[in-house]
Order: sequence, then structure tokens, then C-alpha cells
Amino acid sequence: MIIIALSLISILAVYSSTGTLAYKYQGGDTTHYLIRHFVLLAIGFGIIYAAHRIPYTFYSRISVYLLYLSVPLLLYTLVSGINLNSASRWIMLPGGVSFQTSDLAKFALIMYISRFLALNQENIKDFKTGFRPVIIWIIVICTLIFPANFSTAAMLFVISFILMFIGRVSSKYLALLMGGIIVTLGLAILLILAFPQMKEYGRVGTWFARIERFTGISDEIDADGNFQADQAKIAIATGGLTGKGPGKSTQRNFLPHPYSDFIFAIIIEEYGFLGGVGVLSLYMLLLYRATKIVKSARHRFAALVAIALAFWLVFQALINMAVAVNLFPVTGQTLPFLSMGGSSIFFTAAAYGIIISVSRDTNLEEVIT
Repeated sequence: MIIIALSLISILAVYSSTGTLAYKYQGGDTTHYLIRHFVLLAIGFGIIYAAHRIPYTFYSRISVYLLYLSVPLLLYTLVSGINLNSASRWIMLPGGVSFQTSDLAKFALIMYISRFLALNQENIKDFKTGFRPVIIWIIVICTLIFPANFSTAAMLFVISFILMFIGRVSSKYLALLMGGIIVTLGLAILLILAFPQMKEYGRVGTWFARIERFTGISDEIDADGNFQADQAKIAIATGGLTGKGPGKSTQRNFLPHPYSDFIFAIIIEEYGFLGGVGVLSLYMLLLYRATKIVKSARHRFAALVAIALAFWLVFQALINMAVAVNLFPVTGQTLPFLSMGGSSIFFTAAAYGIIISVSRDTNLEEVIT
């Protein structure tokens, strides 16, 4: 029911927010993106159904192969992917569907960590067998994502760190890891401040500019910085308590990405504060339901993968909402199963399907018992 509710909201929000896009690229055919999004959602529901029918133990076995596949795909994307704003994040699939390889990498790494932690609980406190093998994969995947998508790499690292904490990895090693990350980032920032010309390399300049605008150090205005945040604030402020009504947004004509990165602002503008709280509540309810599934799961992998995937979806949703209300700098994270997208919908659907697969297994066991 949570997924169905999010999908219905998504159809309304995407149809409303893609009007300008339709006039710019589709000759005014406002149904083009609606039909496209509906088809992607329909495929997503097919993925959910198929994934929930497969025993969750299957995902434990294939997670290793998906992780191996992610590495060459991430490398290929960095070298030959579609370049936008100095970032190569996508490759194009037949039919015009964009495929963000980091989506596969997130999905694979989260499942692999869950598998590793479940299989190694007996020696999870040991460095060589309980920490080193998993942290190597985390560093490799996050490093490959980092050059083109800092926010995704940071989010994936945080999720991985929390999952290791839940999986009882030694707190000593986790503390050393966090300390090493903090020191490394600190040295990198000092180095860039000492040599400003380094901002011209890749996405470094963009990252610094967004942080400077967010903190007020810089008041420069452009379409990639505080212009987006200001337009989102206008949308939220004019939405009021109950909103302007479906399809009556005005800021969709000014926000650069009202159908993806800032769709939450459009939802609040059209459905008001109550609509925004409703969407937030759906994601919180999803996390609550996942914790209920975890408590009744029969195996370690089932419990870990269910809570990990649910936390990933909710954490990403919270980041997107925080950006829309200007609590975080602009990051480019979509709202799971609400934003218009390609591969992101498919992997979000697969995550939902796996969570339901764990729940289905638990319910079947209860019936048999």
C-alpha cells in the first residue's frame, strides 16, 4: 500500500512538473512524459512482483556477481558515459532509458555487505576476516562513484558504515575508519584552499561552489547553485498549508529539475504542508514496517538486507527532502519512486521486492508453524 500510494503521488507530480519540459522538447505534448513515466512505473511493479516471488536467499548468492559487474560498468561510465556538468554518471540503454551505473553499484554493495556480515558473525570482530574484506569493497565502489557523484558516494559510505555497525563489526575499527576519513577530507580541503587552481579539476569546483553558496560564503547566483534553492523556497512558501491544488504549480516553470531533484518542492507547492508531511510519513512508515520485518526474520541475511535496503530508500528520500527545504546543499539525489527517472525506478522497485520477499518468507513460516 505504501508503494501504491507513492506511485499515485508520483504520477500526479511528474505530470504536473514536466509541462515546461514537454513544450521545450516534445512540441507541447504534455502526455509524453506522463506515458513514459507510467510505463516505467508499470515495469517497476513487474520487477517488484518478480523480485518478491524469488526466495531472498537467491539475492545473497547473486550479490557477489553483481558487485563484480559494477566495477567495470563504473569504470566504463567514467571514461565513456554521458557527460553532463562535467560528470559522467549515465549510459544510455536501448529505448532512450538512462542507466545510472551507480544505482547498480549501490544495490549490489548493500546486498553484499548484508551477505558478508551474515556469514561472518563468528569472526566479525577480527580485522583480517571480519573487517578488511568488506571495507576494501566499500572503498573501491565509493571511490569509483566519487569523481562524478560525490553525494551518492558519501551516502553509500554512510549506509555501509551504519550497516557494519548494525552487523557488530568492531567499534574500534569503525572509529579508526571514521577518523581516517575525517583526516583525509580535512587534508584535501586544506590542499584545495592552498592551491585554488585545483578547483578546475573535474567536479571539485562545483562541490566547493555549492557548499559556499549554502553556507553564505558566496552570493554568486547560477542555475546550479542557490537559484535552485531559492526557487524551491518560493514553491514551499506559496504552497501554504493545503497547497495551490494539483497542476497549479508556478515554480515548475523556473526550477531546472522540478520533476526529479526538486519534485518535493513542487509537491508542497501543489499539496501544501499537509501533502509534504504525508509524503514524509509514507517513507517513515516504510522504515517502520521494515523494522517489524527484521524482528520476525528467520535468518541473519534476511534481517540485514531488509533493514539495509529500507534504510537506503528512506535515507535517500530524507536527503532529497532536506535539499528541497534548504537544509542541505544541492546534491542531485532523486526521491525514490516519486521522481521521474529510468534505472533508478527499476532498482528502487527491486529493493522493494526484496523487502517484500523477506516479509513473504516470514509470513509463510508463520502459516506453516
